[in-house]
Amino acid sequence: MWFWLSIIALLCWSGSDLFSKIGCRDQDQYAHLKMVMAVGLVMGVHAVYEIFVGGTEISASILLTYLPVSALYILSMTLGYVGLRYIELSISSPICNSSGALVAVLILITSGIGGVNGWQLAAVALVCAGVVGLGAAEASEDNGLRSLRQEASNYKYAKSALALVLPVLYCLLDALGTFADSLVLRTLNEDSANAAYELTFFFCAVVCFIYVVPVKKQPLIPRQEAPKYVGALCETAGQFAYIYAIGDEDHVMMAAPIISAYCVASVLWSRVFLKEKLSGKHYAAVAAVLLGIVILGVFDA
Repeated sequence: MWFWLSIIALLCWSGSDLFSKIGCRDQDQYAHLKMVMAVGLVMGVHAVYEIFVGGTEISASILLTYLPVSALYILSMTLGYVGLRYIELSISSPICNSSGALVAVLILITSGIGGVNGWQLAAVALVCAGVVGLGAAEASEDNGLRSLRQEASNYKYAKSALALVLPVLYCLLDALGTFADSLVLRTLNEDSANAAYELTFFFCAVVCFIYVVPVKKQPLIPRQEAPKYVGALCETAGQFAYIYAIGDEDHVMMAAPIISAYCVASVLWSRVFLKEKLSGKHYAAVAAVLLGIVILGVFDA
């Protein structure tokens, strides 16, 4: 079951990437905070449903126990939304989601290989290498090809340290959040943990709303905000699948790289819908990730 939940999270979060990029690429200095508002609102509604209809247990103790994990995820996502204003999705997503490789390394260091067979270990290596390789291919891309891609997409991005630093910070914070998640979920129910995360995100959305609308008096234009809410729906659905996939302690080392590979789908969507050009190196990295996912699925015991 962990494998299919991981695939669902992969598809939903790649959709979230696409619509978040569309929602954040306008020249609006508050776009990232408006994205937090959209995600927080959708997650808050889902949390209320799970608590009052689904009977999910929630308390101040649960909120505080999961708060460090929630904080890592929310901060990483906010930085990711900021970064989408300065860099293409096909560059940002692979760098951000190299976090899965870091998680696998952390778990190998702290827990050892355990019952993982050689094929599964090779598959983890393929997924991690593919994700990291995809980011490396983008970072080292020829300036001429970069210009051609930007010309096709009608968006121009100047090279800057900030454009790469923000996705790297996302990667580090998200890896720490995923690793902490695997530890906290040993003693915390997945439903309660997910509700705690969504309520914390909703609180952040309220704070952002107060700052953006009443304080800074920024308008909320439906046409500009619509993609943000589609992205928020995808994000919430992906989070719901993710929390159960990562909650399977025996398979977390394999689930994390699969989920992190949603950047592969994000790169494909960026090529199809945003007209961002890919090279042979990109497709080689995509193939490595997909092969790793297939191997993990075949050898699911």
